[in-house]
Amino acid sequence: MEKILTKNFELKNSHTLEVYESTGGYAGLRKALSMKPKEIQEEVKDSGLRGRGGAGFPTGIKWGFVPPNTTKPIYLCVNADEGEPGTFKDREILLRDPHRLIEGIVIASFALNVHTAFVYFRGEFVLERKRFDEALEEATRKHFVGKNILGKKYDLEIISHMGAGAYICGEETALLNSLEGYRGLPRIKPPFPAVEGLFECPTIINNVETLANIPFIVEKGAKAFRKFGTEKSTGTRLFAVSGHVQKPGVFELPINVSLMDLIHDHAGGLKPGRRLKAVIPGGSSAPVLRADECDVKMDYESLAEKGTMAGSGAVIVMDDTTDMVKALRILMEFYAHESCGQCTPCREGCRWLLNLVQRLDRGEARPKDLDLLFEICKQMKGKTICVFSEAAAAPIESFVTKFREEFVAKISETKTLPIAEATA
Repeated sequence: MEKILTKNFELKNSHTLEVYESTGGYAGLRKALSMKPKEIQEEVKDSGLRGRGGAGFPTGIKWGFVPPNTTKPIYLCVNADEGEPGTFKDREILLRDPHRLIEGIVIASFALNVHTAFVYFRGEFVLERKRFDEALEEATRKHFVGKNILGKKYDLEIISHMGAGAYICGEETALLNSLEGYRGLPRIKPPFPAVEGLFECPTIINNVETLANIPFIVEKGAKAFRKFGTEKSTGTRLFAVSGHVQKPGVFELPINVSLMDLIHDHAGGLKPGRRLKAVIPGGSSAPVLRADECDVKMDYESLAEKGTMAGSGAVIVMDDTTDMVKALRILMEFYAHESCGQCTPCREGCRWLLNLVQRLDRGEARPKDLDLLFEICKQMKGKTICVFSEAAAAPIESFVTKFREEFVAKISETKTLPIAEATA
């Protein structure tokens, strides 16, 4: 299979401009600068590329939301705040092939009439940012970035910005607030960022993997990209596989690869003697699948039919040694810690869910606490500014529904705590 995103990963010094150019790097940019911006937008739209950050919204359609006759500056913001548990694929692009991202940024900026682009890195991405900044310096010296790019009358400044390690800043409007120097709190929408985003100007926000696809699409054409995947889920995708597999890692495969093929043929399968128990197919906020539900392809529509989602492409594999109550407790510790606290249902709900799951794990819960978990989730969903609270509720609902017998087994009616004490 032809690689789009990872073809340089195994080359020595793959992060350097010399290697990137030797494999055809920046050919897409040269072609883009000979096209009209609208033609580039249409090519991306025709490719069917969907955002690889989690929501899966069509990239070309998103670009089209920028007001056509705006007199304000237009900004491009790159979401490199990869914080979803189990997700580590954008990191590999930043470390191994940052020029592919830079080329994608420049092409997208030219197509959108952007002259200032920002790359927002999660606080832990120290080496990743260093690699990117070094690549940016190389690209600037060769006139791929900066004034009069490749002799054309087009200027672009790319600014890298380091966050402070807050998961909530992966939410696009919280990212914008952080870039502006405020607390990373989500904004009420509308207005949407494409109309009024950074500094109250039209802003497009794409994640790293999404933009890294743009050079291929422009150079090879939308049809070449659509050769992979399905009619509605096109292209390849980076899958970050972790957990109880023998070869965890990042794999670029057609987006409609079989989940079982991904686990066994690419990630080495389970350890000898182990059986598959469950898989989270799209990052921690994606509803879990039981082993008997894992005969599924990894495109957006196929996973949605199974009641889960493709999300960030993070595949977390659990074998038959996994205690599902403990696994859920670990996830809820993350969500309770990372809630920004702006919305009461999320701030209080995440902490309450964590306390109840901790009680379950200690064997101190009451039989009615399982129903209470669902009631709390109901009060959290659809009642907050962003979808964080729904992302926190999804693991609760899917874990308890699909592995209820394990949660019931943890309940001890002889060892209970008053509800006020348990939720303090």
